[in-house]
Amino acid sequence: MHFTLNMLTIQPLIALIAGILILIVPRILNFIVAIYLIIVGITGLWPHLLH
Repeated sequence: MHFTLNMLTIQPLIALIAGILILIVPRILNFIVAIYLIIVGITGLWPHLLH
């Protein structure tokens, strides 16, 4: 079985894990949102950063 990870499969997985963590520990909401936004921003800019 061949499984490839790309942004279309990683984003829902990250969202699911983040949602569960927020339900368990609501105080970490700010950190989860900030880390998610930083990761999405870096992956969106990554092709442009190499030029």
